[in-house]
Amino acid sequence: MFTGLVETTGTVVSLERTGAGGLLRLTADLQGLTLGESISVSGACLTLTAVHHHGFQADVSAETLAVTTLGRLVPGARVNLERAAKLDGRLGGHLVLGHVDGVGKVTAIQPVAGAQRLVVATPERLQRYLAPKGSVTIDGVSLTINELVEPRSFWVMLVPHTLASCTLQDRKIGDPVNLEVDVLARYVARQLDYAGITTAPDTAGVAPPAADGHGTGDASLLDALRTGGFVD
Repeated sequence: MFTGLVETTGTVVSLERTGAGGLLRLTADLQGLTLGESISVSGACLTLTAVHHHGFQADVSAETLAVTTLGRLVPGARVNLERAAKLDGRLGGHLVLGHVDGVGKVTAIQPVAGAQRLVVATPERLQRYLAPKGSVTIDGVSLTINELVEPRSFWVMLVPHTLASCTLQDRKIGDPVNLEVDVLARYVARQLDYAGITTAPDTAGVAPPAADGHGTGDASLLDALRTGGFVD
């Protein structure tokens, strides 16, 4: 489990295809890595299969290559890195599993007084798990959703410290990004499904576009909870 607070960035040495999967080699300034430990690589949890003085390598399954951006990595590409969280540490971000739910696409980047507003389009199936002021992980970075925007997009604000410490500063319009929804939202949605309550994933909590192309509403994605919906 992770917190979405990037420790450092690494650089891809190679991504070698091995049958259906792959072998990823990275250089990184991380000390004390151990064989078999878990590490988040741009939001995807991988297991270290070898540790070197200046980096490590990890096997990447065919599923991970297919459903994340890791399959697009080329030598020289930068990735966000975070080791698994310690139970005695501070949870500075939110609970992140390193299980990528889907790939979004950057659709707008706007500078705002030293910060940056990043707009991301998402797969329709993930919309039901997103809520204004809720948490989302983009390429392994824990962020707060400012607003949901039609059609099927949301935007976050990247402060200067975040931009300086992770690879989101490298993103351009049209780039794919790994998305992981808040695990709590995932379980609430599942419970509502089990109880037979519709959460209206296409419209709940979505603000209509404003004149500048961004939404202005603040409705909750989980309005369905007003009727109850948990079962014993």
